[in-house]
Amino acid sequence: MKQRLTTIALAAALVAGAGWWVAGTGAQAPTLNGQAIALPGAANAQESAAADVTVQEMVLGAEDAPVEIIEYASYTCPHCANFHKGVFKDLKADYIDSGKVKFTYREVYFDRYGLWGSLVARCGGEERFFGITEMIYDTQSEWARAGSEAAIADELRKIGRIAGIENDQLEACLSNGDKARALIEWYQANAEEHGISSTPSFVIDGTTYSNMSYGEFQEIINERLGG
Repeated sequence: MKQRLTTIALAAALVAGAGWWVAGTGAQAPTLNGQAIALPGAANAQESAAADVTVQEMVLGAEDAPVEIIEYASYTCPHCANFHKGVFKDLKADYIDSGKVKFTYREVYFDRYGLWGSLVARCGGEERFFGITEMIYDTQSEWARAGSEAAIADELRKIGRIAGIENDQLEACLSNGDKARALIEWYQANAEEHGISSTPSFVIDGTTYSNMSYGEFQEIINERLGG
């Protein structure tokens, strides 16, 4: 079953647990649905994390491509992982790399672990984002079941280190409460704008679709390409 936004019980999933740093770089901790979000980064990394709270759109393909696809996905969504391990690879080879589709990836947060994954993926900048995203989805069944919150955070750190991110930088990213707050506000605004109710969802030239097979993508894209 696809994960649905209406079931985001973040009041429990994102609430701060004992031993977790919950302070943001500003006066208030990041919150969702009125609950404080636990961040796994070291508290002493707070100051170095303060500079960047910008939320950058993560895009593949030609800026002037005739068809635009926006994916809404959660790093903890199994159907999203299946999409990225299957359909997405064909979509990228046939349409994105050939300049026919501009593809934008936007995160959805069902739980704090998805948010942590986002902080790690974005920590490497645009040039590393999609590679880290691929690793997160490829190993989702492993890191998401690592056990304790600390173990899950460590598994996500390992992915960041494999991608070449230094430990200090990872801790700064994982402790950046202002960035986490900005990401949550950005996700909420995007989901409301496009009427996103489940993941993965796709906005193709302004029309929202739920999860699809590659054949269904081809039919929609080719129609817009005039084929």
